[in-house]
Amino acid sequence: MNSSNQSSDDKLFVAKALEATIHVGLVVLLLYWCFKIGQPFIGIIVWGIIFAVAIHPGYNRLKSALGGRGRLSAILITIVALIILLVPTYMLSGSLIETAKAYSAHLDAGTLTVPPPSESIRSWPVIGEPLYEFWSEASDNLGAALNKITPQLKKIGIPLLSAAAGAGVGILKFVVSIIIAGVLLANDAGGGRAARAIATRLAGERGTTAVELAVATVRSVTLGILGVALIQTLLASLGLLVVGVPGAGLWALLVLILAIVQLPTILVLGPIIVYVFSTSTTVTAVVFAIWSILVGISDAFLKPLLMGRGVDVPMLVIFIGAIGGFMTSGIIGLFLGAIILALGYKLYLIWLDQDTLPDTAPSESE
Repeated sequence: MNSSNQSSDDKLFVAKALEATIHVGLVVLLLYWCFKIGQPFIGIIVWGIIFAVAIHPGYNRLKSALGGRGRLSAILITIVALIILLVPTYMLSGSLIETAKAYSAHLDAGTLTVPPPSESIRSWPVIGEPLYEFWSEASDNLGAALNKITPQLKKIGIPLLSAAAGAGVGILKFVVSIIIAGVLLANDAGGGRAARAIATRLAGERGTTAVELAVATVRSVTLGILGVALIQTLLASLGLLVVGVPGAGLWALLVLILAIVQLPTILVLGPIIVYVFSTSTTVTAVVFAIWSILVGISDAFLKPLLMGRGVDVPMLVIFIGAIGGFMTSGIIGLFLGAIILALGYKLYLIWLDQDTLPDTAPSESE
C-alpha cells in the first residue's frame, strides 16, 4: 500500500515538474520572441526615454506657462526639437553638396588653385619642411599633388562615405526618438507611475529612489557632457566666424562631435590655427590661437560645475560611468554607463551601511 502511494506521489511530482517546465519554457520562448521583435527599436526607444527625461523640466515650465495644457506643450517641444535637428542638418548637407560640386567642377576645369604657403611654415618643427614642399607643389600643380596622395585619400574616403550613410540613418532614428519623447511627455504622469511601479517590483521600497537617481543622472550627463559640448561649439563657431574661416559650419559640427565623444577639440582647431597663421595677420592668428586653446580647455572647469548637479553621487563616478559607457556602447553609453555606475555606487553604500549595523547595534544598547 505504501509503495503504491509512493509511486502515485512520484508520478504526480513528475507530472507537476513537467508541467512547470513546459510553462517556464513557453514564457522564456515568448520573452525571447518579444525581444527579437523589439530589438531593432530598443535603441530608438531608449533615446526617446532619455530625451523625455532630459527635457522634462523645460516641458513642465512650458506646461505651466500654457495653463496646464500638457499635450499642446509636448507637441510644441517636439516640433521645436525636430526643427533644431532637421534645419541645421538640411543646411549643412546642402552646403556640403554644393561645395563638393563647385570644387569638382573647378578641379575638372583646371581652375582650382591653392595659394602658395608662407615662408614661415618652413621653420615649424618636424612637419614644417614636408608640409611646405607639399603645399608648394599643390599651389603649382594641384592635380599632381593629389595624385601622390590618392591611396591615402581612398583609405579616408571609404570610411567617410560609410559614415555619411550611417549619419543619414542615425538622423532618421533621432527623428523617431524625438517623436517618442513627445508621446512620453504628453503622458508623463502615467509613464512616471509605470516606471516607479516596475522599479518597486524589482527593488522593493528602494525602487522609487533608484528611478529618481536615474532621472537625475540623465539630466546631469545632459548638462555635463552635451551642454558643455554645445558651449564649446558655440565658442568655436564664434571664433571661426570672426576670423572668416571658410566652411565654418562644417568645422563647428566636427568640434561638436569631438566634444561629445570626449576628444580634444584642438584636433579640429589645430589645423585651422595653422591655416589662419598662413592667411591672416600675426595679431589675428595669435588671438584666434589663444581663443581656440581656451575653447579646448574650457571643459576642464565647465564639467565640474555642471556635472553632478542634483545627484547624490560624486561627479567623478558620473564622469567615469559616462566615459566608460561611451567606450563600450557608443553615444548612448554616455547615459546608460553613468546611470549604471551611479546605481552601483548607491548599492555599494547601502551594502556598507547594512554591513556596519551589527557592529553598531550592541554599542547603542549598552
